[in-house]
Amino acid sequence: MNEETRCGFVAIVGAPSVGKSTLLNRFLGEKISITAAKPQTTRHRILGVLTEPKGQLIFWDTPGLHLSERLLNLELIALAKSALADADVVLWVVDAVRRGVDHHLAQDLIRSVNQPLVVALNKVDKVAKDNRPRIELLAKSLDPGPRGAVFQISAKSGLGLFRLKNKLYDLLPSQNLLYPSDTLTDRPLRSLAAELIREEIFRLTNQEIPYSTAVTIEEFKEPHEKNDHYYLNATVHVEKPNQKKVIIGQGGQTIKLVGQGARRRLEELLDAKVFLNLFVRVTKNWTKNLKHIREFGYGG
Repeated sequence: MNEETRCGFVAIVGAPSVGKSTLLNRFLGEKISITAAKPQTTRHRILGVLTEPKGQLIFWDTPGLHLSERLLNLELIALAKSALADADVVLWVVDAVRRGVDHHLAQDLIRSVNQPLVVALNKVDKVAKDNRPRIELLAKSLDPGPRGAVFQISAKSGLGLFRLKNKLYDLLPSQNLLYPSDTLTDRPLRSLAAELIREEIFRLTNQEIPYSTAVTIEEFKEPHEKNDHYYLNATVHVEKPNQKKVIIGQGGQTIKLVGQGARRRLEELLDAKVFLNLFVRVTKNWTKNLKHIREFGYGG
């Protein structure tokens, strides 16, 4: 690293389901933020660190900015706003295919910040050729100001990310690295494990069930010897008895599938065998209880 090293914080923000977490995972080449085709998957201000010869991009993946009066969602929106305030650069991710009221809310909030703004118009690979002129007009309308730029990208395929990344580096301050060069995230393994379990619940259940679940790791034992295994006890919290029935499934089939999928993912993450025990507990109306929200690791 030399005196021209660029290093700083980039807040990845936008409406729900625009591809923020997919973009972070693509930048890092590793999955540290869960993804799902449902809004409000991200419930943390997730830090991911990319270190290259140019310097260090320190990303914050944030919950989607949206209108809500639900206490849990208000806490998540506050997390996103705090990342906006603390960042050196704001990376606003916009869905090239679909936008709605949440897009306009995000736009109003993001335009109020003073930091350099870079816009990533995502999912352009899903736009039909005859709609390309509309995308060009949209890109022109997303005015990032004199210091910023608009990039047409695909977080899923990697299209356009090289130029986007170089622009982010250009906008960061010149300073020494803030994290060791081998740092990928500041999240503990037990937190990553809880999120992988929750992602399996998103994948296997429908409607309101994923939004009413939280996962806590009650026990996390690391192996003492090379060929030993990790041992995890985890609790899936739901708000109502009927949600518990859905999570467990007929004859315990759904929770079994959740456990199998999560265990495979955890073994890939940890590069070791994993024993995983899952329990389902009703924690009544936890999304409306600030004490429970904070206990489960969400909010400030």
